[in-house]
Formats: sequence, structure tokens, C-alpha cells
Amino acid sequence: MTPSEPMDQRKRPLRNLRVSVTDRCNLRCHYCMPELDYIWLPRKDLLTFEETSRLVALFTRIGVERVRLTGGEPLLRKDLPNLVEILTQNESLSEVTLTTNGLLLADQAPALKRAGLSRVTVSLDTLRPDRFQELARRDQLPDVLKGIEAVNRLSMEDLKIDAVVMRGFNDDEIPELIRFGEHVGAEIRFIEYMDVGGATRWSEKSVFSKSEILAVLEASFGGPIESIEPESWAPAKRFRLPNGTVVGIIASTTEPFCQTCDRSRLTADGLWYLCLYASRGVDLKSLIRGGVSDERILDQLALTWGARDNRGAEQRLEIADRRALVEAERLREDPHLEMHTRGG
Repeated sequence: MTPSEPMDQRKRPLRNLRVSVTDRCNLRCHYCMPELDYIWLPRKDLLTFEETSRLVALFTRIGVERVRLTGGEPLLRKDLPNLVEILTQNESLSEVTLTTNGLLLADQAPALKRAGLSRVTVSLDTLRPDRFQELARRDQLPDVLKGIEAVNRLSMEDLKIDAVVMRGFNDDEIPELIRFGEHVGAEIRFIEYMDVGGATRWSEKSVFSKSEILAVLEASFGGPIESIEPESWAPAKRFRLPNGTVVGIIASTTEPFCQTCDRSRLTADGLWYLCLYASRGVDLKSLIRGGVSDERILDQLALTWGARDNRGAEQRLEIADRRALVEAERLREDPHLEMHTRGG
């Protein structure tokens, strides 16, 4: 660790940066965007690709090694492969990855691969068309499956599929999703339903926990389920099934990983959030559009991260009567509290 790579107050380095490129989404999943109307960021406020790459370059000088492009739905951002190409020229980054709902992936996958994208993660919570339409309020499951097929044809490495597991909705599809992952060569990662901004209808009773997921795995595939020693501070705990298949579980709700959280988030309009549960962000757009030098911005980044003491998920776990984090009315007053604005 060099002096230019600060540690926060809990001795956590900054290694991962999630960069949202748009707050718009072409799905309306009820665990993220359940309301009827939303307030969108003004397009003039969105960072240009040049502004984004400048900030990413500064973040790499204080330790960032991996960038994940998010949204909203990042493939809605026009010419996204151009940004990927710019970022992959930064030799300090070991990978540039993308999380997408997959609707537009079939058309854009070839250009993304040519641009140097390291890996794709597709969000897919159900394989049943009726449930997909109920969840996302769109009848477009075939488009997601075509996107996954396109990634397979291009032989892009380390395809991952993220599935939010919700009690009484899709918890009976855990084995089915794993077998689908085996078929398409993807590692499935099950995510506990989180009470982050935007999940206005979240309730504790809807959370299907890591321990329950493991019980389903053992019942469906036999035992023992082998825990894999982590190689990094990645949020997913990985397990090997008796047949050799590896699955991941992200237990953010019941077993927070705050003590090893080395990530932060940059919104499409340049607010920097140090924690997914943070109520306020640091306005970096004003700095770069205000003519502030790289060195001064770099100092601001280092000082801000050095003062970081966030442990939002742990604090949520300590609440006895735990409910949704933010009410719908407050989200309308401050759209930056939305998950689709600050990136997942």
C-alpha cells in the first residue's frame, strides 16, 4: 500500500468502482422500480465519456483496479462500446465489466467484445415467462435469453448470472436456474432481497436467506456443499456442489460484508457514493466542470476515502423493526436515492 492509495477508517482500500452511465431502465422490476412514475436525471447533467474516463483515471491513482459499468440499464447509453474502449486503454485497470438486464445484449455484445470488455453479468431472476412479466412488467424474457446466447457464441469469459431470490416468488427456481447456468456456461449468483433505495415494498418476510438457499442446494443436489476459500473481497461467497458446479451467494441482508467492502459508486451525473446505503454523495461533476485540476481532485478523493467509516448494511441489520429504507415520496424528492440512479 503506497501513500497514494489511502485506507479508510476501517482499513479498507478502494479497489472497485461501479460507474453508472444512465439512470434509465427498460424494465420495471418490483424489487427496484415498483412505482408508476419516476424522475429522471437531466441529460445535460450526465457525464460525457471523456469526463467519466478522466475521473476513472484519477480513481486508479488511489487504488481502483476494477470498473463495473452499471445503470439503470447501461446498454441504453448510446455508443457505450466507445466508453469501454477508452477505459480498457487504462493500463491500471485489470478489468472493465458490465452488469445488464440483457434486453439489448444480443445486438451489442459483438461491439462490446471488440472494445475489450472483460466480462458480462446478466440479471435474470426467473426462467418462467409469466413470472418475468409479473416481475419486470415487460414480456421480454426471450430477449434476455438471446443476449446470453450471443455472449456464448462470442466465447466471452466468465459469464455470470445474478438472481435476486424472493420468498414465495422464485425461491422454487433455485435448482432450475443452476441447471440453466450449467447449460449456458455461466456461474449463478443468488442475491438476497435488499432494502436499498427504490425497494419501497421491501419486507423482511420476503428475504430468502443464504442459509435457506444452502438448504435448498443440499436438498436438491445432495451434500456436502463445499465452501470455497475466497480469493478476494468480492461480495459473493462461493460454493461447490457435489457435481462440481460452482454457485455464489451474496448475503448482503442477513450477513453483511461491510468489513471487506472495497467498492464505491459513481452516478451518471457525477455523484460519488461511498456506500450503497449512503444518503449523500460527493459532487465530482462540479469539480471537473469547474476547471479544478487533477491534483486537487485527486486530493479530494484520497481525503474523502480516508475519512470513510460507512457500514450501512451492518447498521440496517441492527434495526429491530426493519422496513423499507426510503419511502416513495422521499425518492421523488431526491432521485439520487434510487438504486437505478446510483447503480447496483
